[in-house]
Amino acid sequence: MVRENKIKLRKVGIFSPQYEQPVTELVQEWFVPHGIEISPLEENGGRNDDLDLVLSFGGDGTVLAALSIFPHCPVLAVNFGNVGFLTAGDREELTKMLQCVLEGKYIISERSVLECFHPHGKDFAVNEVVVRGATRLISVDLNINDQHIRKVRGDGVIVGTATGSTAYLMAAGSPIVMPELRCMIITGLNEYDFRSRHLVVNGESKIRLQVLEQTQEKEIYLSVDGKGKIPLEIGNEVVISESSRQAKLIFMEKNYFFQNLSSRLSWFRSGE
Repeated sequence: MVRENKIKLRKVGIFSPQYEQPVTELVQEWFVPHGIEISPLEENGGRNDDLDLVLSFGGDGTVLAALSIFPHCPVLAVNFGNVGFLTAGDREELTKMLQCVLEGKYIISERSVLECFHPHGKDFAVNEVVVRGATRLISVDLNINDQHIRKVRGDGVIVGTATGSTAYLMAAGSPIVMPELRCMIITGLNEYDFRSRHLVVNGESKIRLQVLEQTQEKEIYLSVDGKGKIPLEIGNEVVISESSRQAKLIFMEKNYFFQNLSSRLSWFRSGE
């Protein structure tokens, strides 16, 4: 969903692990004269329940970290990295974006977040949940809404959101999906089956992945938005569904998604 409701700004957090001092000073120059408090943020989070907005400076990985650490706060992401599908613009456009925020000229994109239950607890994913082996093939049983669908035999399985369709899923050949759609995309990694296809299901679906005993790989793991490796064993189940939590990203234009695609994927050059 895309909303145009504006945020009353009182306190803005800056999440910038690598570029803290220069960007903090620039943001202060723009916001402090308007009575807006600026708060540098730490990666360990801390108590920041009173934030109205988080400014993220980095690449998509930094954006994912900000959304994870401050899940209830809208994030305006400025691309200081290489790709930036989740960002509203590049560093050269920073002052223009800050002005747009002050003038209320922006939209809020509300994205689905996955809730993932596994033997070690629960995690949330903005992009994707991955079950895979380190070096050898694994076998995974795919169950949707308590119905057996098929066995996946390959390097692993990805279950992602529409937002994640421009991340690991895109590298695995899945379709690109408009990010506000409530859906989940399921794809096998390097499967040994020419009949395998990508599968898109609605956001109300409940997906269950179970590591089968035919798996010979010893190192099996779960990865959520690329954050480390959670060990799995034969017989373990991972249950994935849509969370009540949403990821909120701020952009300057209603058609930002297609502009980002054209820019990041070099679909056209100026003048074409």
